[in-house]
Amino acid sequence: MSRSYDSMDPKVMDDDMLKAAVGEQGPQEEAGQLAKQEGILFKDVLSLQLDFQNILRIDNLWQFENLQKLQLNNNIIERIEGLENLVNLIWLDLSFNNIETIEGLDTLINLEDLSLSNNRISKMDSLDALVKLQVLSLGNNQISNIMNVIYLRRFKCLRTLTLSGNPIAEAEEYKMFIYAYLPDLVYLDFRHIDEQVKEMAKLKHQYSIDELKHREALMQARLEDEQARREKLAEHKLAFIDHLDGSFLFDSMYSEDVEGNKLSYLPGVGELLEAYKDKFVIICLNIFEYGLKQQEKRKLELDTFNECIQEAIQENQDQGKLKVAKFEERHLLNLNTIREESDLPSIEKKLIECSDDINELFNMLMTLEMQLVEQLEETINMFERNITDLVGLFIENVQTLMAQCRDLENHHHEKILEIAINTLEKILKGEMDEDLPDDVRALFVDKDTIVNAVGASHDIHLLKIDNREDELVTGINSWCAQLLDKIHKDEIMRNRKRVKEINQYVDHMQSELDNLECGDIID
Repeated sequence: MSRSYDSMDPKVMDDDMLKAAVGEQGPQEEAGQLAKQEGILFKDVLSLQLDFQNILRIDNLWQFENLQKLQLNNNIIERIEGLENLVNLIWLDLSFNNIETIEGLDTLINLEDLSLSNNRISKMDSLDALVKLQVLSLGNNQISNIMNVIYLRRFKCLRTLTLSGNPIAEAEEYKMFIYAYLPDLVYLDFRHIDEQVKEMAKLKHQYSIDELKHREALMQARLEDEQARREKLAEHKLAFIDHLDGSFLFDSMYSEDVEGNKLSYLPGVGELLEAYKDKFVIICLNIFEYGLKQQEKRKLELDTFNECIQEAIQENQDQGKLKVAKFEERHLLNLNTIREESDLPSIEKKLIECSDDINELFNMLMTLEMQLVEQLEETINMFERNITDLVGLFIENVQTLMAQCRDLENHHHEKILEIAINTLEKILKGEMDEDLPDDVRALFVDKDTIVNAVGASHDIHLLKIDNREDELVTGINSWCAQLLDKIHKDEIMRNRKRVKEINQYVDHMQSELDNLECGDIID
């Protein structure tokens, strides 16, 4: 059964409640007391218990980003919400609440154990994201449709299911149906499933299950095809030649061309249109194939560049580490000598030597960094020239091919105009034998009307070609500019970080030396 409202006022989870819960559940030994004094960061909490709190609404959990276990049972919660940031959650208990609908779980991809028993849920759905789900407790709810069990077949890891106390559990075939349709289940309603009984259930429902498996296989194949199509489209978008591997551009030229579609009814235009389409699509395919090859070249250039950058940085870091190791070895020996020395002038001399060594190390490390900056700058400039040349060549050749599309369109326009004027003359002379739809005949009032109609169709086609060319050119130029900008900014940030590291290390070593008091050494 679900929970009724207590005499206490309903509560919303606020910071005070969360802090109190975290404090109470933290370790009680000395370390725990210290944590309470200094404050416990919510992001460090792995388990949180908030049962029997009269909570009406889930809220303020966004800081618990590493939480793995959450108990919210025995409250008066009406909706599943506010859990979207708990992506590391493994165990969630929302039993004994007033929840009517399963929702708000789409980001909990790591959830393995979910308890929603003793609520008001009437349908099992909206759990698709829980691909790791192993335990599902939905006992004592209002689920009445036995066919709803089939929904759970998608959860390949599900081994434990509780549905007792629901209307479906009263059905005569309840257990045998579940055994048959959820063959990987190990426990149902707190009882281990006998393998022989499971086999009997499978045989009893064999025909229906085979049909279901066939439908599932078809659905899976469709999903895989759709996924492959989306991946291919994403790949084509990266190459800036999406939808150029067929007749999409040509078809789009006529999709909004009212006049052009009317003119297609004229004698001889159908054959002309087919020939035009075939030639146009061949050019689009040439752009597409060329675009894929150029994308591979750009990718190879970028991969080679990144490898060169990483190799240069690694080599420079190795040289730096070697110099630091030699310095630290020498520095440690000097410090030991100073500690053992009793003569003050000798100590001061050694301190000066150590300080000089630190300055020398600083200069060596900064020199290495300056050399690396120059090396990387040269590599980046070379890459910038190469990638800009590749992009420029790609644009130049694509524009040449797009010009061929425009030439085809201009030629087709001239042919259509010629046919249209000949048709007008036949109509005016009463020599037109072919029947034309009324809306097509309405164009043939006079020469100006038909010339304007043919011209409007032509303008639409040229605009579509121009827009697709502009989209491609703008897209790849933008990609190139953003890539180069990111590379330059990354190098600036790398250099600043490295200089800061060198300064912090040298300052630390100098500070250690400065803190070495002569009085302590003599003692």
